[in-house]
Amino acid sequence: MDKTSAILRFFQTICRFNFGNFEKEEFKKFIKMGVIFALMIGVYWTLRPLKDAVFIQLVDKLQLPFAKTVSVIALLPLVMFYTRLLEKTSREKMLVILPIFYGVAVFIFSLCMLEFQAPAEEIAHRPFFFLAATKTIGYLFYVFVESFGSLVIALFWAFATDTTQAAPAKKGFPLVVAIGQMGGIILPYSIGGLPHRLGLTTDALSMMCLGFLILLIIPLIGYFLRSTPSHLLASFHGKSETAIESKQEPGFLEGLKLLLKNRYLLGIFAANFIYEVVVTIFDFNFKVAASSVYSGVSLSNYLSIYASSVNIVSLLCLLLGISNVTRFLGVGVALAAMPIIVGCALMGFLSLNTLTFLFVLMVGSKAINYALNGPALKQLYIPTTPDVKFKAQAWIETFGSRTSKQAGSIFNMSLAPLQSTFGALAGKSHYLMLSGFLCFPLLALWLVIAIFLGRSFKKAIQRNTVIC
Repeated sequence: MDKTSAILRFFQTICRFNFGNFEKEEFKKFIKMGVIFALMIGVYWTLRPLKDAVFIQLVDKLQLPFAKTVSVIALLPLVMFYTRLLEKTSREKMLVILPIFYGVAVFIFSLCMLEFQAPAEEIAHRPFFFLAATKTIGYLFYVFVESFGSLVIALFWAFATDTTQAAPAKKGFPLVVAIGQMGGIILPYSIGGLPHRLGLTTDALSMMCLGFLILLIIPLIGYFLRSTPSHLLASFHGKSETAIESKQEPGFLEGLKLLLKNRYLLGIFAANFIYEVVVTIFDFNFKVAASSVYSGVSLSNYLSIYASSVNIVSLLCLLLGISNVTRFLGVGVALAAMPIIVGCALMGFLSLNTLTFLFVLMVGSKAINYALNGPALKQLYIPTTPDVKFKAQAWIETFGSRTSKQAGSIFNMSLAPLQSTFGALAGKSHYLMLSGFLCFPLLALWLVIAIFLGRSFKKAIQRNTVIC
């Protein structure tokens, strides 16, 4: 027991500069929350490169933008089912139901990979119905991973914001994200690249390991709830800005109605939307360039190294004190910094377009978003009602993220027609020029929205009011 206390004091000393001072039980709460998040993030960042590598192998790299569009449509019934479950079950049960579903599904996909993830020369000699089934598996796995990132991660943050007040969240959420990066560093490289290092021809082994890790979320959530003092699980309860708080009607569209009725939520939606549009353009070019050099499990390994690199840089940003921007300068400054940073990245993207540069660009853009912008955006949900935290947030982070990626993907679909019309080199040049015309005005709008969100959040916390 003394040894455990000594270890906790040691970590508290390390974390004091980057995250602030914690009470002992409060520190233990965020450590446990961080371990759960590390497992979720590690699984997600391992599935992401597998999703792209498997899709490129089973379908085609130029079909990636179309797959983004399909995922938006396919997520509609999933979010409908998710919302119905939220109406009928508690948040704790949801953190059991989703891991069971995704854990079992990953095991099933791992068995499919043993049959369908064969070398291209072998697939070419198989019958047409097998080729159709192969492409179907590719699309299903792509949509499945997209839904995991939208629903499971969103549910975790809804749970986190509903069990944390504003002041502890300002220092605790960056700590949770920092611990989460450890999962994002270790799992993609150790599990995602495992088949390549063992000389295997499919990613089935990686998926089997991930299925087990997803199921491990369930006992960790149970331990967190049992061992955390009840007063540390209390959420923000400010006064409503309306005289009479009307009771929301339950239903699938409730989250969307909440979103459309409040400009604060629309602002959060827009901030997510614009970031994803720009980064989707970066991401598509990076994946196409990578698939021109690597294939099969080698591509899975390369993209897994990319995933680990993102989380390494993100963790370094947190350890070097980037969260102090939020602590000392406020949420508004953290939010406003991101469009400026992405604008600098966009100028580099339009000037240099090699695989090495795209690797660095994607790692930097994703890492700073996770270390700085992500925790700041999550804090925006603190002065809101439970309906907003669980339902509107699901719409924003599911459909907001997916529709923004779809918008970026629709733009990316222009690459092939431009190349066929003007030739590969000239078509690429036209595509990059159009990218600048699209993205720079969006970034200017994002900056204005970020300032509005920061001011609204600060006012709500100071007045102890609920925004929506």
